[in-house]
Amino acid sequence: MSSSSRRLQMADIARLAGVSTSTVSRALSHSPLVNQETRDRILDLARSLNYTINIGAQNLRLQQNRTVAVVIPIDQSSRQQLTDPFFLSMLGGLADALSEQGFDTLVSRVDADQVDAAAAPFDGGRAIGVILIGQGRHHAELNKMAARGVPFVVWGAQLPQQLYTTVGGDNVTGGRLATERLLAQGRRRIAFFGDTSLPEVEQRHRGYVEALAAHGLSPDPQLHVASSFLPESGGQAVAELARRGVAYDALFASSDLLAMKSIHAMREQGKDVPVDVAVVGYDDIELSSYFHPPLTTVAQPRDVAARALVDALLVLVDGRSAPSVQLPTELIVRASA
Repeated sequence: MSSSSRRLQMADIARLAGVSTSTVSRALSHSPLVNQETRDRILDLARSLNYTINIGAQNLRLQQNRTVAVVIPIDQSSRQQLTDPFFLSMLGGLADALSEQGFDTLVSRVDADQVDAAAAPFDGGRAIGVILIGQGRHHAELNKMAARGVPFVVWGAQLPQQLYTTVGGDNVTGGRLATERLLAQGRRRIAFFGDTSLPEVEQRHRGYVEALAAHGLSPDPQLHVASSFLPESGGQAVAELARRGVAYDALFASSDLLAMKSIHAMREQGKDVPVDVAVVGYDDIELSSYFHPPLTTVAQPRDVAARALVDALLVLVDGRSAPSVQLPTELIVRASA
């Protein structure tokens, strides 16, 4: 029997037994981590499918495979790049956290429209599990991956009817903190740049709306530009506000790069930051403290997040369930607001 046939049948057994493929693997090797009743049920299903396995080869694989795949889905519509500083800082944190646990890191990128390809390192036996940096618009596809027993964890937002585990920042609170900072400075015409079809950005926008409401204000649709994460989007968004002819005295941008590019574009229009327009970004990438003016932003605890992602994945690989984790966010006040 080929390795691909064995893997397909292991997935079949997992579906029929209502467990993960890692649990099936442990049961077939008579691991004490699987209780007797579950182990017997899996062995019966394996016999009914005429499933055979090379126990010696399996044990060798389990002993030798100390690799975790870190996969970055690149969404062609939002077009966030692999070189994005936030991605790179998350990748560095994950590599450090995995190394501390004695694991190697296998890095790859996939087209977010084919996000199920993120499971390929696990399906092919190259990795014991997968960490995805980025959720995008693919909640349903990620649920399907979870349903077929792929051990993976996602950096992203918690969503309704979620079958997979996420670790992410408290985006609603982050959005509220950013907007409250601008409101506290007397700003009332606060623009928002970001694509709210992305779950994390939608939650940041929700915090923005909540903060406005707390001050008796309603969001003005004319002040919202659905910007992507491309570097040039900041300039395009500022130009769009000019085209609309709307006045604004503050900007909350859904990423630091978007905020920085927007500030450059506003300067070209003769606006002074923060005198004419106060600006808050999101992520607290390293560049934000060196920018001119230094950027007020919402920090996400990336080092804590990396360890939480690794810890959650290892729990899943062990055949147990791992709850989603929401980490606190913090406003970092600098000169731009």
